[in-house]
Amino acid sequence: MEDILTVVKASKYCNVTPKTIVNWVDLGHIEAYKTAGGHRRIKLDDLKKFMDKQGIPIPKEFVQDERKRVLVVDDDPIIVETIVTALEEDEFDYDVISASDGFEAGLQINHFKPDIVILDIMMPDIKGYEVCKKIKENKDTTNTKIIVLSAYMDEEKFKVMKEHGADICFSKPLPLPQLKEEVARILELAE
Repeated sequence: MEDILTVVKASKYCNVTPKTIVNWVDLGHIEAYKTAGGHRRIKLDDLKKFMDKQGIPIPKEFVQDERKRVLVVDDDPIIVETIVTALEEDEFDYDVISASDGFEAGLQINHFKPDIVILDIMMPDIKGYEVCKKIKENKDTTNTKIIVLSAYMDEEKFKVMKEHGADICFSKPLPLPQLKEEVARILELAE
């Protein structure tokens, strides 16, 4: 499903004419922007907010696209594979991807827009404090939850990580069942 919609596509989802969508945009009811050619474009999230607020039924394909997104960032491929496999097999059907370095993690955070980042902070090109801080300071990712993993941290360093935005800190070796529970709890999917 596309994240950016044309007026025609938005009108089909709302079951109204394209002109009605244009009017709603012009009146400020739906947030939109114009392309260089003057065509209105609507972010899917903005349309969903509008539909929800107005009581317009949300199409099934919107709901099916609501899988929680998890980004696993670690330079150890065995750890990445272990976490990714465990979360993909979880009952909550997460959408899980991975990154093996800080650069790739930055790209994935901007593109994939994860709900939660599981971050090994002791990687060669990553300063964990900076990554947490950047995620929390960016208005687009400020609500992204962060779980920090590290083999070389004590309570004092964990405290500093939390001050920089980490929601939970785990020491390695990884307590996988506990990690899965925390991911579910943080994402408010656990019963």
